[in-house]
Amino acid sequence: MIRQIVSCRGWSSDAYWAARAVVELERAGHDVTLVCKRRSEARVIRRAREAGVTHIETLELSSGVKPLADSMDLRRIVQWLPGTQVLHVHRGKEHWLAALANRLSSARRPLVRTRHIVQPVRPHALNRWLYRNATDLVVTVTDAIRLQLVAAELGAAERIVALPGGVDTDRFRADAPPAAGGGLRAALPGIPPDTPLIGLVSGFRVMKGHQTVVEAAARLAAAGQRFHLVFIGHGALLERVRGLVDAAGLQDRTSILGFVDDLPAAMTALDVGIYSPLESDGMSRVLFEYLATGVPVVATRVGVVPEVLSDGRTALLVPAGEPEPMAAAIGRLLADVGLRRELGTAGAALVRARYSGQRLAGRLTTLYLSLGAADSASS
Repeated sequence: MIRQIVSCRGWSSDAYWAARAVVELERAGHDVTLVCKRRSEARVIRRAREAGVTHIETLELSSGVKPLADSMDLRRIVQWLPGTQVLHVHRGKEHWLAALANRLSSARRPLVRTRHIVQPVRPHALNRWLYRNATDLVVTVTDAIRLQLVAAELGAAERIVALPGGVDTDRFRADAPPAAGGGLRAALPGIPPDTPLIGLVSGFRVMKGHQTVVEAAARLAAAGQRFHLVFIGHGALLERVRGLVDAAGLQDRTSILGFVDDLPAAMTALDVGIYSPLESDGMSRVLFEYLATGVPVVATRVGVVPEVLSDGRTALLVPAGEPEPMAAAIGRLLADVGLRRELGTAGAALVRARYSGQRLAGRLTTLYLSLGAADSASS
């Protein structure tokens, strides 16, 4: 049994990575359980089940230090250890609980931590014990995060590995059949079928760069470029972004759709996909999903982007927060159907070769076995 424990309250990249790993490991024949925070049914557990996770358990995983709840979680993890081959944790709460459970139990099991965020781990005495002594392997979602941990001497270099999460290439694929009912374009009545669609799939948060995209779109409109801009997602800043669209005079050229039921089909309808964070987003699932569906991408050079993409070969890369270069890159793609096709094909091939869920499961299995987790919990 492999247990992946994630304490997210919402469907963050951490939760997605953990769920994707669980699904892919199970597809590979392993016995895997996803452990989630109690009372996260609507925002995490439901989404995990929709992603294909079949075995889910819960712990309290309270924020901060909660002696009663923490002691109950700790006792439960200790009870799990004899039947567990690997504990794989994703945030600080479960990391500490699993480390302490191993300390208290005679049935110690390999402990793996995935580090999803770029904020450095403070190398104080407690964290040095947690990462150096209590943890057998650290997985990071970008090489930059890995180098941070190595530089802070929070583990030997060979025990810290970079491993971006895998895309569900069964759902996100360039050769997917046409969407029923007309797909995304059917949700945009009045938009001529030959109008190029520029899409941004993202939560509405400051760091996601919606303002840069609106400003870039305004420049394209002023230059006479034909397009329709589509925002897919929800978030606290949705109304602020709507105000930016109105102020830029782009109301007739922009649709804000919220969540969509069939995201792979919506992505395949895009002529250009935008990935526009202002700072590192860790491993962004949306970026890899764009690529898997064969959508040509304009991406800002943050986080994992310069590590996995080549400018002009698998995407067009631009500086973060600068609308002029973004407008130029989008305009270049809109003007060149051949380049769009070339980048889309190259991006999809890259994901299949290096970033599919199957590759993720294979790499994790190898890592687990290297820790002495016999048969990697296939029993």
